[in-house]
Amino acid sequence: MKLNLAQKILRDHLVEGQPVAGSPIALRIDQTLTQDATGTMAYLQFEALGLPRVKTELSVSYVDHNMLQSGFENADDHRFLQSIAAKYGIYFSRPGNGICHQVHLERFAAPGKTLLGSDSHTPTGGGLGMIAMGAGGLDVALAMAGQPFHLRMPKIVGLRLTGKLQPYVTGKDVILEVLRRLTVKGGVGKIMEYWGDGVATLDVPDRATITNMGAELGATTSVFPSDETSRRYLQAQGREEVWRELAADPGCTYDEELVIELDKLEPMVAQPHMPDNVVRVRDIAGLKVDQVAFGSCTNSSYRDLMMMAHMLKGRRVAEGLSAGLSPGSRQVMMEILHNGAMAPIVEAGVRILESSCGACIGMGFSPPTEGVTVRTFNRNFLGRTGTKNAKAYLVSPETAVACALTGQFTDPRDLGLSFQPVEYPDHFYVDDAMIIPPAREPESVEVIRGPNIKPLPVAQTMPEVLKGAVLLKVEDNITTDHIMPAGSKVLPKRSNIPAISEHVFEVVDPTFPSRAKASGGGFVVGGHNYGQGSSREHAALAPMYLGLKAVLVKSFARIHLANLVNFGILPLTFVHEADYDKIAQGDELEIPVADLQPGRPVTARNLSNGQSFPLQHPLEEREVAIMRAGGALAYARANA
Repeated sequence: MKLNLAQKILRDHLVEGQPVAGSPIALRIDQTLTQDATGTMAYLQFEALGLPRVKTELSVSYVDHNMLQSGFENADDHRFLQSIAAKYGIYFSRPGNGICHQVHLERFAAPGKTLLGSDSHTPTGGGLGMIAMGAGGLDVALAMAGQPFHLRMPKIVGLRLTGKLQPYVTGKDVILEVLRRLTVKGGVGKIMEYWGDGVATLDVPDRATITNMGAELGATTSVFPSDETSRRYLQAQGREEVWRELAADPGCTYDEELVIELDKLEPMVAQPHMPDNVVRVRDIAGLKVDQVAFGSCTNSSYRDLMMMAHMLKGRRVAEGLSAGLSPGSRQVMMEILHNGAMAPIVEAGVRILESSCGACIGMGFSPPTEGVTVRTFNRNFLGRTGTKNAKAYLVSPETAVACALTGQFTDPRDLGLSFQPVEYPDHFYVDDAMIIPPAREPESVEVIRGPNIKPLPVAQTMPEVLKGAVLLKVEDNITTDHIMPAGSKVLPKRSNIPAISEHVFEVVDPTFPSRAKASGGGFVVGGHNYGQGSSREHAALAPMYLGLKAVLVKSFARIHLANLVNFGILPLTFVHEADYDKIAQGDELEIPVADLQPGRPVTARNLSNGQSFPLQHPLEEREVAIMRAGGALAYARANA
């Protein structure tokens, strides 16, 4: 049987189920990663399982999100993460070593392996031929405990790349074009597999940019073949021994197919406030720009910064415009320091920020009131910049430089600069001194807990009837940023659920937490693609703490759906979408669930208007058992 690449890797790791689209499967996980905003809770959950060491081939704890240490909270969490990594067999990437996805690509990614990360942009590893998936922290904790990762077998979409990108057109423009065509819902329940003659023309950083932003499609993951380009990249990293050639079998089939003609693409831009609101840069040329932010896990590689330095050399950013750079890793930073490429960037007036996620998550470098900020990042959700009324646009580094130099939206091809392809070094700067291996004598390690680290909240077992008020009714495309905001005010509370729960739905309705507590919990009603965006399990964990019992929507995003199940919140979808209109915020609902079974709808009754309507759920037998137990942690303990 001829297999595509995704099928090959999945079959190699399949431990339960049949790889038929839509069927429940379970996969063996080789590697895990966490970052500090999600990692603290993930490791508290791992601790609760009572195991002495992780059981994966490799687990890495990164610090790259909560880097703004304006109080004790973040510093305490970092100390906790380092001590727990030493004790339980986890590598620890220190603050300043870089953004998890960039560093993992450089130092740990390996073709043909599976990677599960508590960050939605973990699919970056697909640029090197991995099946790399984002998940909630509890799923990552269970994977570290040696348990398989459960999901429904995705459809596999074959994206055939033809031709070659023109000068100043990049991998960022490729994924923006895919988003323009498919939307932020277009990848839900799917793996995006890139193939075709055009693949060989893309370097690993461009491939990683494409797989990174596949998360914005809602895709389970994205993957590229492992080829000679992959081998050269790993060789330059001093890791050629992990390389293996991997590609789809000639003549294999896909569930869906799409053709992208690389030579016909041009610079693109995602307008506020969704990554799929994409037009050509030329379509908005001349729009004034207030701020330009370079970097993030999407576009902060050696290639990106070298192109940036070439275009800025001998020039200065426009007067009245603020520009900042977040290098992707210490390795990238050291390379451009050693070869002199940092000088033209600084001379041009670009501020050098930390090698962190910072500005991408509203943790510093926020734009001015109603400002237009141009970013080489992956998300432009309302309020994500830290300035709620700012307008964020997503572009390639080349387009960002053009905007920075002119102070307005400008197609980089219109600058009249000579195009100079980036040449890679034969050997990258490799110094892993800031990656600390686990302790050789773990029994001697004391786990250090600061006062901001609070005990895990415990979900209640499922009652026979769910009853309560509709606390909130929302529309389509509610993101996890809407549910559980990021930013410098909220992120330091990630290890303190009672404190962070005060910010649930803050950007939608700041009264939600107080109303939820006053009514003893209840329900949320929503539209399509509910929970898109970040993998942050706090968007389920904190609402669970506030008493949320079920979420009734038209459709869910994959990771958030899994997180709801993990924390005992029943995910329900309307059998008839028109029933969404039969519910108003404040209505009292009653949903009998004593006979909850796979494939069997439940009936909700609106006690406020007397109407009843059917709801379906996506749960298979194991997930029903998780719900009854009060969440995945309780289920895992009971079945240890």
